[in-house]
Amino acid sequence: MANKKHLNPFSEQLIVDRMRFENPWWMDGKTDKEYNDKPRRLYFDLFYPLVEDTSVNRAVVLMGPRRVGKTVMMNHTIQHLLDIQINPKKICFINIENPIYNNIHLEQLFNNARKATVETDPKGWYVFFDEIQYLKDWEVHLKVLVDSYPKTKFIVSGSAAAALKLASSESGAGRFTDFMLPPLTFNEYISLKQLTQLIVPSSMQWNGNTAEFFSSVHIKELNRHFIDYINFGGYPEVIFSEKIQSNPGRYIRSDIVDKVLLRDLPSLYGIQDVQELNSLFTTLAYHSGNEVSLESLSQASGVEKYLLKKYLEYLEAAFLIRIVHRIDDNAKKFKRTNFYKIYLTNPSLRSALFSPMEPTDSAMGNMVETAIFSQWMHREWFTPYYARWDKGEVDMVGLDEKKFKPQWALEIKWSNRYFEEPGELKPLLQFCENNKLNSALITTIDIEGVRVQRGIKLNFVPASIYAYVVGHNTLEQKLKKTK
Repeated sequence: MANKKHLNPFSEQLIVDRMRFENPWWMDGKTDKEYNDKPRRLYFDLFYPLVEDTSVNRAVVLMGPRRVGKTVMMNHTIQHLLDIQINPKKICFINIENPIYNNIHLEQLFNNARKATVETDPKGWYVFFDEIQYLKDWEVHLKVLVDSYPKTKFIVSGSAAAALKLASSESGAGRFTDFMLPPLTFNEYISLKQLTQLIVPSSMQWNGNTAEFFSSVHIKELNRHFIDYINFGGYPEVIFSEKIQSNPGRYIRSDIVDKVLLRDLPSLYGIQDVQELNSLFTTLAYHSGNEVSLESLSQASGVEKYLLKKYLEYLEAAFLIRIVHRIDDNAKKFKRTNFYKIYLTNPSLRSALFSPMEPTDSAMGNMVETAIFSQWMHREWFTPYYARWDKGEVDMVGLDEKKFKPQWALEIKWSNRYFEEPGELKPLLQFCENNKLNSALITTIDIEGVRVQRGIKLNFVPASIYAYVVGHNTLEQKLKKTK
């Protein structure tokens, strides 16, 4: 311990002064107005119970991509703890990224906090460590803290999702509870922008049952926001800033993409050439939603197949992409996964790397598909598939993993044409017939209604509504699972 202290050039008094600055509630019982004025993400209702639960001796590891609001959520949590009359001097926030904390063990920081507040009893504290990945071997330090102070709640956050997940799984088994904070869903975007007046409850007849659904009182206005969501909507900070929206590339590419690809520990996966990784990601982002193979990617990029596999593994672990696997027209999985689709987990990444899109752009169909897939990706218990065979393709299939039978089929279109010409949906109709599905769902630009073709009920809904519904239902189901 003495050697570690020696490595830090700052005096204990300077460290304590910094802590007092980062924890204004020690003085006046209030969090920083900058954070408190920001609206809460809907995911707060899922995260806070993990912090509040002191009956289980576990640290909470809040992880997720950069700029999705982890620090803000920590501050909202602190404010809520203050609101329920937790002793302000027993709530501590420390940003590990600050160089002043270099090479200091977490336990020493906790000791410094207790000294600063003169609250020497370690019981009943809530301690927040932000950007934990900047401390080497953080998972070992955190495990020691959890074991040493069972009556204290430790909450840490980090942006290096791939590295955090790996370290948490290996060292924190039984001691850490992971919480992944994803990019904004369209449902959250509508909530944060206070646009819920555009949405009204409705219902849909689905597989012989009446399912809760939604509709819009002003679909053109909702679609305008849906396009904004595709271009900028993954990040809470961006949706409220016209300045950032005017130049998303500068903000998102430098602060999110570059830092993830170049700084957030790709060495964990044995990746030496980060520029090659960056180039691959840029290609994947441009073609989000396209079917690829290791063979075709290798030929297009000039990267060896074994390296490509490693790159894809890293990009998926870093929550930048999601690989979706293929089934055939009879819903059978392929023995060899030669082909698959790759989607961005956040459609806003594409506009940051290239340019914001207009509704009539030729790539809009793929980005609408990406946006809808990204809503489904928030469900850890659900794996989407797509179906493809010699004579057709279906964009998304919900497969019962136990019975290996399709439960539903979805065709994602950014067009109204198929409502007028449902007979053109031949691959979808064939898939439904092959797998005894009596209904399917197709997205449109702004038309909703029902058509029956070859005895199959085709439900048409606007893509923006469908994206909202998936995000809304995902959150509802997650909340049910926590009760």
